[in-house]
Amino acid sequence: MEAEYLSNLTVFDHPLIKHKVSHLCDINTGTKEFGEIVKELSMLMGYEALKNLKLKDVEIQAPLQKITTPVLAEDFTIIPILRAGLGMVDGLRALSPTANIGHVGLYRDEDTLMPKTYYFKLPVKAAEGPVIVVDPALATGGSADAAISFVKEAGCKDIRFMCIFASEVGVKLLYEHHPDVKIYAANYAPGPLNEQGYIYTAAGDAGDRLCGTVSYKPEK
Repeated sequence: MEAEYLSNLTVFDHPLIKHKVSHLCDINTGTKEFGEIVKELSMLMGYEALKNLKLKDVEIQAPLQKITTPVLAEDFTIIPILRAGLGMVDGLRALSPTANIGHVGLYRDEDTLMPKTYYFKLPVKAAEGPVIVVDPALATGGSADAAISFVKEAGCKDIRFMCIFASEVGVKLLYEHHPDVKIYAANYAPGPLNEQGYIYTAAGDAGDRLCGTVSYKPEK
């Protein structure tokens, strides 16, 4: 029987997504390729995470006649958790260039593993449509929890969370604190985290790998 906290979690089973996740985890994947894969994964995952966007019918002139056809009836807002979440923005925005962008600046205290906030700004009309909070890793869940809380306090109702790597610890925390928020992940890791709060089977620190501030490649 599936654990209740997994009821809000969607893990993608597409072979292309699994293939790209494997390359992210490889210590030999460099900064440029890592960023490109994160963007590609975000676009692939976005199709599912945004599948219930509202539509409206409009009349347009097609080559042979006028037709009535559906277009998006609402804009959505992408809210990356800085800094690693920025790597997921372009992939989602490629799906809809009119998407709005907000930002949540958080960093993790290395001693307590608790999130600290240094920046928060949303578009004026963010609360009028769906919001998708993004971060490559949902590990301890502290940053995602804090970011979602800020977004709720700003009046947003339709909130989703999208990550590449999700841990059992993080999924449980979000379910306990935000049972209304659906989680979309490319990879799920049951079990505990390491002492530093990282997922054993994931890609390490995604922010460092995106920015090149840390390399996991073995020294030659």
